[in-house]
Amino acid sequence: MTKKLPILYSFRRCPYAMRARMAIVVSGLSVQLREVVLRAKPAAMLVLSPKATVPILQLPDGEVVDESFDIMLWALRQADPFGWLQPDACSLDDMKALVAVFDGDFKDQLDGYKYASRIEGAVAEDHRKAAGPYLLDLEHRLTAYRFLCGKKPSLADYAIMPFIRQFAHVDRGYFAALPYPSLQRWLAGMVESPVFTRVMEKHKQWQDGDTPVIFPP
Repeated sequence: MTKKLPILYSFRRCPYAMRARMAIVVSGLSVQLREVVLRAKPAAMLVLSPKATVPILQLPDGEVVDESFDIMLWALRQADPFGWLQPDACSLDDMKALVAVFDGDFKDQLDGYKYASRIEGAVAEDHRKAAGPYLLDLEHRLTAYRFLCGKKPSLADYAIMPFIRQFAHVDRGYFAALPYPSLQRWLAGMVESPVFTRVMEKHKQWQDGDTPVIFPP
């Protein structure tokens, strides 16, 4: 039975892996979960993708999907019971474009803010300031609608939320003081949602030969 399930290499705290797991949970699909420790990546994972970054999904036919957003689409195109791909106020192309901005330019500023001490010449405050217009755009969207693309959560919300959560956690006092009540309300609701809390359950590091862990259980 488990040999027919896809295999997902994941790391609990990675925002990319978080969003992949959320899409799998909401789709109702099951995978074999292999929890990775990034300082000791398993050889089996390294063979699958030259990127060597989580998440990596290996399908039963051997196909490998190694982009988190593509894993989300893979899961939701098989089953989308809550309509994440069909929100009220956005097309799928609109959501893809919005996610691309946050995966690209915003993520660059987030990394500079969070990891400034590791990046030569980076000034955390400069990157934090540069991230501001992206947060303001979300504030405007979330003032117009309860979620990023309308009245209900969508692919865009769950693809972007892990990075806004990461930004907020760098300096929680700073984020709480921002004049963005709609963004703060949205983030609080997203991290308290059953989908997110379920994917943040802890799993031990996977080792070759371990009994398969079915996710979600």
